Amino acid sequence: MGAFFFGTLALAAASAAACAQGVIKIGELNSYKTQPAFLGPYKKGMELAVEQINEAGGVNGKTLELVIRDDNSNPGDAVRAAEELLTRDKVDVLTGTFLSHIGLAVTDYAKHKKQFFLASEPLTDKIVWADGNRYTYRLRNSTYMQVAMLIPAAVKMNKKRWAIVYPNYEYGQSAVSTFKTLLKQAQPDVEFVAEQASPLGKIDAGSVVQALADAKPEAMFNVLFAADLAKFVRAGTQRNFFNDLPVVSMLTGEPEYLDPLGNETPVGWVVTGYPWYAIDTPEHNRFLAAYQKRFDDYPRLGTIVGYNAILSLAEGIKKAGSTDTEALIEAFKELEVDTPFGRIRYRGIDHQSTMGAYVGKLAIKDGKGIMTDFEYVDGATVQPSDEQVRQWRPESAN
Repeated sequence: MGAFFFGTLALAAASAAACAQGVIKIGELNSYKTQPAFLGPYKKGMELAVEQINEAGGVNGKTLELVIRDDNSNPGDAVRAAEELLTRDKVDVLTGTFLSHIGLAVTDYAKHKKQFFLASEPLTDKIVWADGNRYTYRLRNSTYMQVAMLIPAAVKMNKKRWAIVYPNYEYGQSAVSTFKTLLKQAQPDVEFVAEQASPLGKIDAGSVVQALADAKPEAMFNVLFAADLAKFVRAGTQRNFFNDLPVVSMLTGEPEYLDPLGNETPVGWVVTGYPWYAIDTPEHNRFLAAYQKRFDDYPRLGTIVGYNAILSLAEGIKKAGSTDTEALIEAFKELEVDTPFGRIRYRGIDHQSTMGAYVGKLAIKDGKGIMTDFEYVDGATVQPSDEQVRQWRPESAN
């Protein structure tokens, strides 16, 4: 697999005739208009993977083609876009979605249409557990997995009074629920003294910071991202709220959200993220060189997700021998895919991949936020037991 996708492209010309036999259409829908910081790089990651695969001979003698639609961050529009991709554009498979509630809407659509769907980015646990179905697989690590990566650091802080801030929709609610459960298990005497849930993209940062500060927390769990995160960090810094306050924070180390903070980066926060500038593995070095050559830019976490989504679909289709839904469902069970983060596997029990994330501390270097003291956490190490999954996923046997 690694040689297939990352190796020489010298066979490109010779493979053209074989690829002419047909095209595999990948239908992708996402919130490009409302989440450009993540999804612009995500789209480039998909494009790079498609180009590399086609130049290396395609999949099963066919070339890959992307057909992309915007879902307007609206569940109804997302379902209509999925329907249009299938009926008008005649795509062979569906992938994509960013926001958790959008991902859930398309997951339900896939179930009713009996159509294979690879949810690339949405993080809610429901996609693979409570609302999971046999037609849907998910690439990116879930809220449960990301929270579980941060719990050791939270426990090590040994603080009793915790504050929580999050965006008030499925992703934020799911992350907070898991954080409370896992931290309570590890530290039974912990107290959650303040919670602030803000509408996505509409945070009143000053009021939120003041409400949290009034509770006099000893530590904080942050789930905000994008513009909400930047506003919150600025307001908290101006009010000295973060002084001597230990923080664990989801997603904040991702370049999409860290880079805009610049010299306002909150030093010392423990975060999940993607330190692309300091990862030194053969597979990531190959990917980084190819991406920078193609786009004259550095990758973001979205780039990795888009790239890995296409690699996963290509490897699944190759294994299945076709784009038939039932064949793909079986092919993705325990499917292994070589990625810039190393080899990942799609678990048969809940259709969740083992793609991991980097965990480290925030620092500032040359006026920019960076991750230091980081390590890669394999997603396979932060999953609940199979017994627990069977309780949470009614369709775990399918």
